[in-house]
This record gives sequence, C-alpha cells and structure tokens, in this order.
Amino acid sequence: MFDQQLTLYVDAHFLSPYAMSAFVALYEKGLPFAIRTVDLEAGENHDTGYAARSLTCRVPTLVHGDFSLSESSAIAEYLDEAFPAPQYPQVLPSSLHARARARMLQAWLRSDFLPLREQRPTEVVFLGPCDQALTAKAKAAAEILFAACDTLLAGNGSHLFGDWCIADTDLALMLNRLVMNGDAVPDRLVAYARQQWQRPSVQQWVAQERRSRD
Repeated sequence: MFDQQLTLYVDAHFLSPYAMSAFVALYEKGLPFAIRTVDLEAGENHDTGYAARSLTCRVPTLVHGDFSLSESSAIAEYLDEAFPAPQYPQVLPSSLHARARARMLQAWLRSDFLPLREQRPTEVVFLGPCDQALTAKAKAAAEILFAACDTLLAGNGSHLFGDWCIADTDLALMLNRLVMNGDAVPDRLVAYARQQWQRPSVQQWVAQERRSRD
C-alpha cells in the first residue's frame, strides 16, 4: 500500500490531542507520511477542498490514496487493519478483550471530562501552565479519572494492557493536562504519564513548532 501516499491533516498550532493521537499512531506503525496543517481559526476546515476530505470538517484527517478518514480512534483502527501485524507494529492491543477496553477508554476520554478539558486545555501541556484554579466540577472529574486509572493500571506495570498501545498516549495526555499544570495528581499516575511522554513518537509531536492561538 506504500504506492499510495499517506497524508495527515492536523491543526496549524499542533495543539489538538486528537491530531497528536493520529500522528503517534502513524509514527508507531513506522509508516512514512506527510503532514499538512489546517488553520481552524481561519475556518480552513470548512473550505471546499478540506470538507471534501473530512466529513466532520475537523482534524485529524488521514488521506490514503483516494481514501480519507477522520476521527483519531477510527484512524488508529484503520491503520492496524490496512497495515497489519506481523509486518507492522500494532497500535491497538492484539487480544480481543484488551482491544475492546482500549477502544472503550479512548471513547470515554473523548466524550467525557469536559470540565478538565475546558479548564486544562492542551495549551497547558504544550505552551505552559495557567493560573486558574480547578472548579469543584473539574476536581470531581479528576477524581473519577484517577479511580479509573488505578483500576486499569492495576497489575499492568508501565502500560495499560501489558504492552504499549495508543490508549496509553491518549490517557497520558489527559493526565498531563493536570501534571504539567502543577495540579495534584497521585504519584503513581504522575510517573506513568511522564514515562509515556518520553516515547519517541510522542516526543516527535512535542518537538513540532507551535504558537499560541492568541
């Protein structure tokens, strides 16, 4: 399938957690790909050309030959199916139950925790902390997150499901919204998030040149 170019469309500021997830998945698969940026503030995601590629008019969008796909979790699943093991590393767990749990966690992180995502946007991870105190709702969401992490990581060592998967990156980013802002996070989860952050694929995303949305 390498006769068909892979292109990943991401936000112009390299701040989208979902664009990061798709970028890391491609990097972990060892697949060559081009990056194209979309200026969301300028409305480029609604331009005719981009809208033709992305049904959701959001980032990320993966273009593979004449096929395009949006939504980061769908992109991860597609990459594992289009470029399967053993020739290519998997980004989702190989076992049925672990893969299902990884998908569950990805969906939960994307659909819930709105107070955390609003009060600790990814700017605090990539551009520096903010001085806003967490509200009671955000603290309650954090406690739910911490409890789930304790359950998921129990007996699993450094990763959620024994070996690394893309859900580890997604979870580490959610935790780092708090860790990198200096908020209270259990020590074990701080260590987990920091270790995940050192993966070469993640550091490739961190190293992208970015600027504030202001």
